[in-house]
Amino acid sequence: MAVHHSLEVVDGRCDDDDGSPPRTGTAWTCAAHIITAVIGSGVLSLAWSVAQLGWVAGPAALICFAVVTYVSASLLSDCYRSQDAEKGPRNRSYMDAVRFYLGKKNTWACGSLQFLSLYGCGVAYTITTATSMRAILKANCYHARGHQAPCTYDGSYYMLMFGGMQLLLSFIPDFHDMAWLSVVAAIMSFSYAFIGLGLGLANTISNGVIKGSITGVPMKTPVAKVWRVSQAIGDIAFAYPYSLILLEIQDTLKSPPAENKTMKKASIISIMVTTFFYLCCGCFGYAAFGSDAPGNLLTGFGFYEPYWLIDFANACIIIHLLGGYQVYSQPIYQFADRYFAERYPESRFVNDFHTVKLPLLPPLRVNLLRVCFRTLYVASTTAVALFVPYFNEVLALLGALNFWPLAIYFPVEMYFIQRKVPRWSTRWVVLQGFSALCLLVSAFALVGSVQGVISQKLG
Repeated sequence: MAVHHSLEVVDGRCDDDDGSPPRTGTAWTCAAHIITAVIGSGVLSLAWSVAQLGWVAGPAALICFAVVTYVSASLLSDCYRSQDAEKGPRNRSYMDAVRFYLGKKNTWACGSLQFLSLYGCGVAYTITTATSMRAILKANCYHARGHQAPCTYDGSYYMLMFGGMQLLLSFIPDFHDMAWLSVVAAIMSFSYAFIGLGLGLANTISNGVIKGSITGVPMKTPVAKVWRVSQAIGDIAFAYPYSLILLEIQDTLKSPPAENKTMKKASIISIMVTTFFYLCCGCFGYAAFGSDAPGNLLTGFGFYEPYWLIDFANACIIIHLLGGYQVYSQPIYQFADRYFAERYPESRFVNDFHTVKLPLLPPLRVNLLRVCFRTLYVASTTAVALFVPYFNEVLALLGALNFWPLAIYFPVEMYFIQRKVPRWSTRWVVLQGFSALCLLVSAFALVGSVQGVISQKLG
């Protein structure tokens, strides 16, 4: 049964070759989607991550993860169409591809991890946005009352505000209808990344010295240092991969040229851009603050002045994460749309659409089940964020959880089948070694991240 949009404009668009609305995406709109998804809250923790690793391992880790992300994206983009790269059947989502290439058992494992990670991104973005809202109030308070003033604000109210805004945005039908939101969010990400870079550079120049060391932040015990390093790797792992939503984004691309070629071009563009900003923000933040680098570069209040620029940067973060939340939530919404439509084909509550006419807007078609589902989803991510409001630890845990299985293992295994790579061939051995190495890194980061969350909760 065809899946309808939960809230769509009534129009007369012609169908694409698979019966879907016509795809109009290009390499640039695709890159905008990717940058919106990738340059999110993760960039704000990179100064802290580089501080834990030091001047050698920190930048090296950022570059290594950039290379790994591009390899993963290239492998996965080739799996969008089955059999033939230009005319074969489409795998419109990550789970569709896993189901086709690897079977039902792997689909359940993949789906559980994917939706857990996507859900976790919604939680992390709720935490980050509330932190930025509080940071605006703090910056104004410190400017008016001095840097030693007791400027504290409860984040719960701002998480609820963010949840309310996401509830409205969640009625955007799908990726095909939100290119404008991704473009706006990408512009915002450039804005606050440039501000963070500029402030870090200016602070370094005013200090007259480049702070930091080869080994990073000193800790009281070697075990404590290991935990910190593992959390830093988890933060970096969270900042890069976008495998979770790559095929959903690729499904917006028009053809010819073949979608995998356009996606690889967009991946190169977006990864080069994000790596540049990551290196600049991470390294200049560490150079400015050294071992005191804040967990969140623009809200940890290493920067006090100019307060209006801090306010503007945090406003950009808020606007960007409004779009970023939607980019990560759309795959879950689309899965729910398909699942309920197929499970209950005769249900009027599931399948009936009601036309609503609002002033100054074209007629809209509203589906009650989808409105209810998306409302519950947003409410639940807000509730979890209220319960576990720990920025760095949550990012590290999410990065460690999804890095190997979703960004490495499944793309590699699907690529083997799609390209019919012989076992024990050179390509097979190299990619299996690549996967095994990434597994070790992911396991190391996961252990440290779990320890960090537990320590914060108990402490």
